[in-house]
Amino acid sequence: MTARGEGPGTTAAPVVVVGGSFAGLATALALAGRGFRVMVLERSAPPPEGPVAKAAGIWDRPTVPQSDHSHILTSLGVRVLRRSAPWLLERAMAEGARLLDITEAAPVAGPREPADDDLVALAARRTLFELLLYRAVRDLPGVTFDHGTTVRSLLFDPPRFRVTGVVTERGERLPARFVVDATGRRAASLSWLADAGIPVGEDLTAPTRLRCFSRFYRLSTHGYALPGPLNRGNAAGGIWDHYAAVVHPADNGTFAISIGAPTGDTATNPLRTTVGFTVAARLSPYVAPFADERIATPLTGVRATAMPPNILRSTARPGRWQVAGLFPVGDAACVTDPLYGRGMSLALQHAFALAELLASYPEVGATQSERAVRIADTIHRPWFDQAVHDSRARARLWRARAENTAPPPVPPVAPSRPAMAEVASAAAGDATLWRGLVRILMGLNTPSEVLDSADFRVRVRAARAAGVAPAGLRPPTRAELLSALGTGGRA
Repeated sequence: MTARGEGPGTTAAPVVVVGGSFAGLATALALAGRGFRVMVLERSAPPPEGPVAKAAGIWDRPTVPQSDHSHILTSLGVRVLRRSAPWLLERAMAEGARLLDITEAAPVAGPREPADDDLVALAARRTLFELLLYRAVRDLPGVTFDHGTTVRSLLFDPPRFRVTGVVTERGERLPARFVVDATGRRAASLSWLADAGIPVGEDLTAPTRLRCFSRFYRLSTHGYALPGPLNRGNAAGGIWDHYAAVVHPADNGTFAISIGAPTGDTATNPLRTTVGFTVAARLSPYVAPFADERIATPLTGVRATAMPPNILRSTARPGRWQVAGLFPVGDAACVTDPLYGRGMSLALQHAFALAELLASYPEVGATQSERAVRIADTIHRPWFDQAVHDSRARARLWRARAENTAPPPVPPVAPSRPAMAEVASAAAGDATLWRGLVRILMGLNTPSEVLDSADFRVRVRAARAAGVAPAGLRPPTRAELLSALGTGGRA
């Protein structure tokens, strides 16, 4: 008799997950929960032991540089946890994470709706939540970790139509029932396939033209009371016409301030310094109270990074020949503009959906591969398309402000679909529009599910005709920001 999660002739081999960061850990958790044996191969050393909050603060992640920046689990991610790993959500909250009620930011008062219970986000440092996830997976029966291990290539059956294992840089040949590529943005499986002489399709890419400056703080107020409102529901601040500044609450009174600026905009280089960063934060609406030295103590210096492009991998798109037994997850399948904070939640959704598929269709072959690609496409493609549009619109607007010119138009993602900025403006006076917008931003509904509704579009047009404008504090102009940074209008 074949055991649950086991296929003919492969019961001796575990599923090999290459990459022990967030997406790999989530996939290992989901697979182990469905009876699979799992081996996680990770390049870096194990995380530190000790109390979770303290260990999270000292965990050095040289192979995951983005872990030093702010992250938040959107409503989509919380929904996946509530359905598939509620105990993990409870552990996170016991260690100081908290759920944020997005409806507290609603601009229009009104009765609560049943679906509003889904409008929550988890405030936690990525390192804290990922450390909890790591320890949970490590303690599961049937899961093994091999740290300090880099995969060099793949093993195939003789016709090379099916992956049967991996080869490490030490020359070890490790058989695998399936191989999961959880290597993040580098998507190492594409190189493995190319090195084996197997043609890979062309990735879809589009630049974000964004760089980010982040700094972590800890509240010094009694009971970690927030010094100001979270006007975005899960954050405070905004994405304005020439820069972005956002506060992301985290666990145990910690939070991050992140400031986004265009790549190549040398006039904003002072944001790299603590003085320049603090000046900009204190000028930014809703962010300013958090940058008050009487309110919070800095935990880190300013961390700067260039944001990666939007990428949809060929291995996550239908209509392209796929090698059986090889599955990308998370950023190895798709990367979307980090400014919108979807990565962790999409990785969770993908991990559990893939595990469910492999349990239901355990036989390696075309059917399994085709279904896996359709799942990846369904999960990632709507957000990739929207991110490409939003990144392009933001980049053109920011460049136009820097050059004092009119921004060129950006074609809509779909005919007659209103732009997100237009919806945000209209939602200022319409609770229905606000809920639709927030459900997109929080990942609960795809853009097409909301924005392509005829009734929704009618409401947007009505709000535009009525001249409804969002209320709120005015951000500094570009000239005011640069003057405060000491660069004036110099580029």
